[in-house]
Amino acid sequence: MWYVVLSIICSVSVGILLKIAKRFQVNIFQIITWNYATAFVLTYIFFKPQFKESIEKIPIELLLSLAILLPIVFLFQNASIKNIGIVKTDIAQRLSLFIPILAAYFIFKETFTIYKIIGLIFGFSAIFFTLSKKTEHKNSNTNWIYPILVLLGFGIIDTLFKRVATISEIPFTTILFFIFGGALLLSILIVLYKVLIQKETIKLENSYWGIGIGILNFGNILFYLNAHKVLHNNPSTVFAGMNMGVIILGSIAGILIFKEKLSKLNYIGIFLAILSIICITLSLLE
Repeated sequence: MWYVVLSIICSVSVGILLKIAKRFQVNIFQIITWNYATAFVLTYIFFKPQFKESIEKIPIELLLSLAILLPIVFLFQNASIKNIGIVKTDIAQRLSLFIPILAAYFIFKETFTIYKIIGLIFGFSAIFFTLSKKTEHKNSNTNWIYPILVLLGFGIIDTLFKRVATISEIPFTTILFFIFGGALLLSILIVLYKVLIQKETIKLENSYWGIGIGILNFGNILFYLNAHKVLHNNPSTVFAGMNMGVIILGSIAGILIFKEKLSKLNYIGIFLAILSIICITLSLLE
């Protein structure tokens, strides 16, 4: 479970940096590009991918799917926030947990014990309670296509990364190198479109935030994949553990760093998330 904990810390840290960065009028798409550039370089430096030995064995469909979805899901998320607000978008992202959990049962043939089932019930309940807030988004409307895309995007990404962790023919770090490379290429194309067509300006300060986020994102995905390697028979443990851990640590960060106020329902949600992690951890001892 230590890999899950480290992945949670990196994931929440990415969210904290993004939230702080938005106070400085940064360009989110330029930050995303620097993020993938950093992760791409770090993967090459630390893992020295074996290109000649691996190029013929790489699952192209899996690689392309993740390389496209990783940057595109940010576009969905940004559009969803603009159309229906951050609260409902956050709910859609958390509910994406349904997709990998279903995949764990139907695709990866995981056995669900009573502790794990109880833990998942607590977990999904925690999602609704922790996200129980009044929306302040003035343009909130019924355009639900964007949150649906957010839900599908994050859910499919989690499931595909589990698939990457199951590949034994080549090191998963080599596949990760190509995934980051593909995501970087697509991100550059998006930025070029915005610069050439929408007349946006490339600003150096975006690189600072992007590099910092890239380091944390690199750690997040690396630890996440290692967690799936170690807990290869329990993918739902990783999926749910990550989600609940992000809820707990993210809420603590919101209170301590950003002085956010939580309602009684939010605190109930955090308590349920803790119970969820306890039950899921106990399921590993059965």
